[in-house]
Amino acid sequence: MINYIRSLWRPAVYHGKGKKANYFEGWFYKVVDEAKVNVYAFIPGVILGEDSHAFIQILDGQTHQSSYLRFPIANFRAAKNKFEIQIGNNIFTSNFMDLNIDSPKSNVKGKLIFTNLKPWPVRLFSPGIMGCYAFVPFMECFHGVISLDHQIEGNLSINEQQIDFRRGRGYIEKDWGKSFPSSYIWIQSNHFDQKGVSLVASVAKIPWLTSSFRGFIIGLLIDGKLYKFTTYTGAKIKYLNLSNYHVKLEINDKKFKLKIEAQRKEGGLLLAPYKMTIFKKVSETLSSQVKVDLYEQNKNREVLIFSGEGKPAALDANGKLEEIIDVFK
Repeated sequence: MINYIRSLWRPAVYHGKGKKANYFEGWFYKVVDEAKVNVYAFIPGVILGEDSHAFIQILDGQTHQSSYLRFPIANFRAAKNKFEIQIGNNIFTSNFMDLNIDSPKSNVKGKLIFTNLKPWPVRLFSPGIMGCYAFVPFMECFHGVISLDHQIEGNLSINEQQIDFRRGRGYIEKDWGKSFPSSYIWIQSNHFDQKGVSLVASVAKIPWLTSSFRGFIIGLLIDGKLYKFTTYTGAKIKYLNLSNYHVKLEINDKKFKLKIEAQRKEGGLLLAPYKMTIFKKVSETLSSQVKVDLYEQNKNREVLIFSGEGKPAALDANGKLEEIIDVFK
């Protein structure tokens, strides 16, 4: 409990100290080169339970090829007072990622440096993207956004191909807890025509005591201002429509209305924790695109204050989606 309290206002750090079973923690790094041709996700993490191990997942957004690399749990180390984890010879922090992967599935070597990070703000009574729900110890899954957008410097050698990520853009988030939700939709992009814009949107079934509810966390960063639409801020989902080709979402609060439309495209298969087992997800794509319209509402009058398209965008829609969607068409 002491570790839990200490880590509340530091969502990036490792939260699993002292835990021995029924626990997972994973970090998601998305890196995109300047030309937006090479898009990769690197996902380091740890599973504690009957099959305790550390892992690094890699997803190529262009080819949709993925790999899951297992490491003995003894090869996982986490710093005590800062976010820094090591898995084998690979180091992950908020400010850099140093990769030395040499396996039959993947060969990745190099270091990427991240600068000018834009974290989700941490406040006394709202310690990160979870808001007041961060104080609830029995939540099934916790979420953190380490950086909505940042610049990348460095190069990677990926399967003998040299890739220059200088002047590229990146995004970092994480999840930890007992299990991924049974159903969820997640959309992310920080590649809009207008610089300084980043979107992350998540809708999921949230278990609560003996029941559940449809929870959502959405943030739209524009020129340093973060527009928040979340369950805990009183925003409401007006509709959530899903088809084989798109996801359409509209959210309102007292001041603003946000419309999101994302394309569903081919993706790569990833593994994720569910009820402390590893299962194959439907797919996650890094090559989608998302359209965003933000309106200011004033005396029954709507004024469009931002409209843009994010490309590439990441999109993940998995599980029993009928639990959270309004319409499938």
